[in-house]
Amino acid sequence: MKIKVINPNTTWAMTAKIEECARAAVGPGTFVEAVSPAMGPASIESHYDEALSVPGILAEIAGGEMDGVDGYVIACFGDPGLDAARELATGPVVAIAEAAMHYASFLGRGFSIVTTLGRTRGRAADLVDSYGMQRSCLGIHSCEIPVLDLDHNPGARKIILESCFDALERDDSDVIVLGCAGMADLCRELSEKLGVPVVDGVTAAVTMVESLLTLGLSTSTRNEFAPPIPKSYKGIMTSCAL
Repeated sequence: MKIKVINPNTTWAMTAKIEECARAAVGPGTFVEAVSPAMGPASIESHYDEALSVPGILAEIAGGEMDGVDGYVIACFGDPGLDAARELATGPVVAIAEAAMHYASFLGRGFSIVTTLGRTRGRAADLVDSYGMQRSCLGIHSCEIPVLDLDHNPGARKIILESCFDALERDDSDVIVLGCAGMADLCRELSEKLGVPVVDGVTAAVTMVESLLTLGLSTSTRNEFAPPIPKSYKGIMTSCAL
């Protein structure tokens, strides 16, 4: 099976890290390709960034459909464009916040989310509500490290670790959910140091897509997620017409 992991930002160094983590999580016979769209923001840290990332995501879904991709992962913790992607794709589409929260809910009485900037906590809270995770999610915390600084700030790992310790203590939680795809490579190290399960959404989502494909399951097209109704688009959206 072939799974396409879409990093909605255009920073290829992060995409390469995401691909490495995703490939390490899947079984033999599953091919994973991670991509960044040709258009979009360098990182996603606001509603504006998220909105402008969606056309690039959908272009990658459309390209994947032509290339015979079996399933997709959207690798940004805001889960941008998820509903629209499910309308376009014939195979399952899973986003990383959605997958991470569901996995974490299996592992303890409650989980804490540790994300990047404080301004993204509201979006994470919206997703908690959307996915019905209000009982399981005990808190959302930020470490105040911009996404693009995760690999360049020499103190980033220490700050994230301290933020995770603080979240566990403040929330009395059992599990940590990492709130950024750029943290995917920290999962095992943090789990060993914290002594609790740490869930990374990239690996959670790619294994979830793999499992759905193994079971022969995909998004229902009976109602809301049927293919979009063909119509014309104007201006820079002309090429988006189906």
